Amino acid sequence: MIALIQRVSRASVSVAGEVTGEIGPGLLVLLGVEREDDEQKANRLCERVLGYRIFSDAEGKMNLNIQQAGGSVLVVSQFTLAADTERGMRPGFSRGAAPDKAEALYNYFVECCRSQQMETQTGRFATDMQVSLVNDGPVTFWLQI
Repeated sequence: MIALIQRVSRASVSVAGEVTGEIGPGLLVLLGVEREDDEQKANRLCERVLGYRIFSDAEGKMNLNIQQAGGSVLVVSQFTLAADTERGMRPGFSRGAAPDKAEALYNYFVECCRSQQMETQTGRFATDMQVSLVNDGPVTFWLQI
């Protein structure tokens, strides 16, 4: 399971002109689900995402996690994160989970975030989404379980 996390000043996601999720300061989480992923990996990735210390403390050092910083999370499904790009000029998608499994684990990850009392907004699984963000820093990290 893969999360590309970006510290943002604000972010939103829209489907066909309708905003489905919107946050102020916090984390935009692009989430990719791979074939071998399961709920245990989703739990661990959620723990890492919410615990990752990438927000500034009073001294300007990255010492705070999203919960300590008081931000929100926007989770957007991103199957292309699981692409095989090692060779050729076209990505392969055989590493990605089947759509039904991917959607179940995406929803499970979102609920995991919410169960930690984390304000969590979402995109809409398996749709053409438009994501807007202001990357704060820029600060972007790849987390993989």
